[in-house]
Amino acid sequence: MRDLLVKAFSEAIQGSVVLGARDGKSGLALCRAEIPDVVILDLALPDVDGLDLLDDILAACPKGKIIGISGFTDEFTLHRAMNSKLHGFVDKNEQSVEALTDAIHAVTNGRRYLSRVVHDAHVSLRNNPASFDKILSEREQSLLGLFGRGLTNEQVAVKVGLSELTVRNHRCRLMAKLDIRTSPELIRYALEKGFARPQSGLSRLPEKPG
Repeated sequence: MRDLLVKAFSEAIQGSVVLGARDGKSGLALCRAEIPDVVILDLALPDVDGLDLLDDILAACPKGKIIGISGFTDEFTLHRAMNSKLHGFVDKNEQSVEALTDAIHAVTNGRRYLSRVVHDAHVSLRNNPASFDKILSEREQSLLGLFGRGLTNEQVAVKVGLSELTVRNHRCRLMAKLDIRTSPELIRYALEKGFARPQSGLSRLPEKPG
């Protein structure tokens, strides 16, 4: 897929030099070596969360524009992307190379670009008074990512450096805010909203909440 995108962009944007990298580490090294004008950044890289690379990429190419792409448009992914330094965000499941080309033209002309699916989902999240970002604190969102993996209070406490009692109290307050009564319901909520992935079971937030 990466090679196909490189070929497609080379043909779609005449005169451009298009390079690809297999993971975050090699991609960052490529940015530092080439200082690109535009970076297409997959948010689900094999070695790192794409959003965690943003500051380093912008340091490597401060005038560059970064367009995030993701196969996930769940609420948590959208929340993180829209509050990040991304210049554009595209749902890679439904968008063509032409749409990505449009995104490149938009961001290089100083506009922020959202694909249709992303835009509609963002508006829905913003207008929902019960969305998690309006109910939960940042610390609670961080812990939800760990609870969503099915970890016990004791396991979470070890990971985040809190007492088991404190973690249990956080879990109880979090469940009360979400009107959730059981741990399986809490796990289901975390999966549905994108705080954890069923295929990997991994939290998508740092293990030590701020």
